[in-house]
Amino acid sequence: MFNEWYAKDTSKKIRAVMKSKGEAGEHLCSNPPYGYMKDPDNKKHWIVDEEAAKVVRRIFRLCLEGYGPTQIARILKEEKIVTPTVYFMQNGRATRNAPQNNPCRWSAETVTFILERPEYQGHTVNFKTFVQSYKTKKKCYNPAEKQLVFENTHEAIIDADTWARVQELRKNKRRPTRTGKTNMFSGIVRCADCGEKLYYCTSKNFEARQDHFVCSTSRLKGKEVCPTHYIRAVVLEQGVLAHLRLTIACVANHEEQFRKAMGAKQKADAKRELTAKRRQLTQAERRIAELDRLFKRIYEDNANGKLSDSRFQMLSDDYEQEQEELREKLLQLNEEINQQEEQAENIERFISKVHEYLDMDELTPAVLNDMVKAVYVHMPDTSNGHREQQIDISYDLVGILPASLLNDLQNGETA
Repeated sequence: MFNEWYAKDTSKKIRAVMKSKGEAGEHLCSNPPYGYMKDPDNKKHWIVDEEAAKVVRRIFRLCLEGYGPTQIARILKEEKIVTPTVYFMQNGRATRNAPQNNPCRWSAETVTFILERPEYQGHTVNFKTFVQSYKTKKKCYNPAEKQLVFENTHEAIIDADTWARVQELRKNKRRPTRTGKTNMFSGIVRCADCGEKLYYCTSKNFEARQDHFVCSTSRLKGKEVCPTHYIRAVVLEQGVLAHLRLTIACVANHEEQFRKAMGAKQKADAKRELTAKRRQLTQAERRIAELDRLFKRIYEDNANGKLSDSRFQMLSDDYEQEQEELREKLLQLNEEINQQEEQAENIERFISKVHEYLDMDELTPAVLNDMVKAVYVHMPDTSNGHREQQIDISYDLVGILPASLLNDLQNGETA
């Protein structure tokens, strides 16, 4: 019984120490993840291990190119890249897993674990797991709302945009068809009417021009629920490539017009406007604090008999009403500032992406996944005797760009 009390008390003390360290933003894991190592001058700080970081960046790049974890693991094995466990052993780091017979035998689980680790953005994430009792070593995972995230605590290996795009792609898993064929639009192309995914349809007897996409709703629930949305993969690729080239050319050649058309202010104007709003925010916060002091003062005066009850009630009502109005103004100003900063940042990031693909010759999975968030296919129109079909492209960071906007940019006008 005394031994159990001692173990319980020790566990309680260790939990308290770990909680204190975790809330202070210190790393709770004893070993940094694959791609990082401890700083020789400060054991509590992580630095990038360039040799392993190259592999991490390659894994994320392969995911952007449309490869799944199993395919990525196969590629790494073929390239004879040693697994993290073997790499740690070669560098004298402690490992929990025993090495396999083949030091280059990567598993899909290892690749998935790397793709889903937010630490590669430069963040520290604490309290991801817990144990229910000191009597068991089984780890349970905490939900995201119970985890603590401390941003920019060490150098990032993967930038925020790449991380976000990879997580989006991970949600839309692309499974090969029975023929083994895959298409880079799988998981991206959707029905414009019901919003569901379009199935990639192919056959061993199909030529490339016969591969096509069909609305999943019409196939599973019938045409009565959603009419058939059909488009050939070759036509879809040609249409998206043409639209991408047009968009890149228009935005790159008319950056200022694009910013203005998207509702973003010129950099100098935006800076002045944000400065003015922040000044209003500071003034409102100071006034709220001042009203609190005034309210305490009139309360003391009323308690000491220096201020009548009726006068006190009138002043307190006025102060409370002013405080309520100021709090509403604070919320509105904060929301406006956040929206303006996010909008301006998204537009600038989109423009920088555009400049990366100025010399794009062909549409690759990497370009598609980096630039495009979704492609919406409409019903074909055959009223004039020809089959015409509209597709809407939702670009990452800026959404669907109206055709009128691109026409105005192409003609050198300001929308």
